[in-house]
Amino acid sequence: MAKVHTLTVELRNTQGKRANRRLRNSGSVPAVLYGHKQEVKNITLQAEQIGEVVRHGNRFVVLTGGIAEKAFIKDVQWNTWGTDILHVDFARVSEHEKVRVTVAVELRGEAPGTKDGGVIKHVTHSIELECEAASVPEKIDVNINHLEFNQTIHAGDLELPQGVRALIDPVIVIVSCAAPVEISEEESAAGEAEPEVIGRKKTEEEPPAAAAKK
Repeated sequence: MAKVHTLTVELRNTQGKRANRRLRNSGSVPAVLYGHKQEVKNITLQAEQIGEVVRHGNRFVVLTGGIAEKAFIKDVQWNTWGTDILHVDFARVSEHEKVRVTVAVELRGEAPGTKDGGVIKHVTHSIELECEAASVPEKIDVNINHLEFNQTIHAGDLELPQGVRALIDPVIVIVSCAAPVEISEEESAAGEAEPEVIGRKKTEEEPPAAAAKK
C-alpha cells in the first residue's frame, strides 16, 4: 500500500482567476473538496506539499488544518508546460471505500529474449484499477526477466496487490518481445521523400500581381 500523506490546508473565501493567481504567486494552490453529499469546501494548500504527493503517485491523503477529512485526489490541473499545479480536486472518501484510478505500468528487469534478437515493445503504459482508497498502488511493476523471444505478457498475467482488480480486458497486451519490424527499401525511400505541403504549387509561378504588370 502506498504511504498515506497528510496535507495541511486552509479554507479560502476568495474565488476567481485573479484571486487564484495571487495564491499561486504566493506558493499556494487553490483546491476544492466535495463528495458524500456534503458541502463543497474551497481550500488552499502549499504547492510544494501537494507537488511531492503527486510526484510519488499517491492519491489517498489526510487533510488537516482548516478541515479534517480523508480524501482522494480526483483531478490535478497543470500549466501548459506540465511544471506547476494550478488546481486540485479532492473527493471525500473513507479508507475502505472502493475507487477507480488509472496508474502507470513500468517495466522492471531485462528480457532474455533481447539476446536472441528480440525487441521490447511496451504497448500498454497505464491501466485502470479498482480497489480501496487507502490501497491504491503508486504504479504497477511488470517483471520481464523471464520474457523470451516471441513471448507476450497480457493484462491477465499481471501480479496485482491483494484487493486490487484490473478494469481491463485480460487479453490486452502489456509488453512483448518480438522481432524488429523490417522496412523495405521502397518504404524507406518513401519515408525519406519530402512530403508535399497542402496548398504548395508544384511549379514556381509568378504571383498574379506580378504577371498582371507585364
